[in-house]
Amino acid sequence: LVSGFHGGWGSSSLMGDGYDALVLSVPRYVTVGKPTRSSPTMKNVNEGKGLFAPAVVVTRNIVGKKTFNQLRGKAIALHSQVITEFCKSIGADGKQRQGLIRLAKKNGERLGFLA
Repeated sequence: LVSGFHGGWGSSSLMGDGYDALVLSVPRYVTVGKPTRSSPTMKNVNEGKGLFAPAVVVTRNIVGKKTFNQLRGKAIALHSQVITEFCKSIGADGKQRQGLIRLAKKNGERLGFLA
């Protein structure tokens, strides 16, 4: 094993007149502030986007948030049942059924139903 290093650590070009000045100019300690982290939000990224988003927002404001979320939950459950029955009728397995439910959710977000 042959090394290209021929010298000692003390013979570096940094060691000299400018080295002491450099060492004195650099602070010994650096203070770091406490990292700030924004609180997580549970908002939909497609808030207000999509063809049906304005109608969804108006309906939510009219009936109230709690009632609206109950209705939305029932509608989503009913839609999942329809997808499950469809999968049974065509002989699709559970993995394909879950894929269809995820696709329905993505489409609902894109269309604004989940605004």
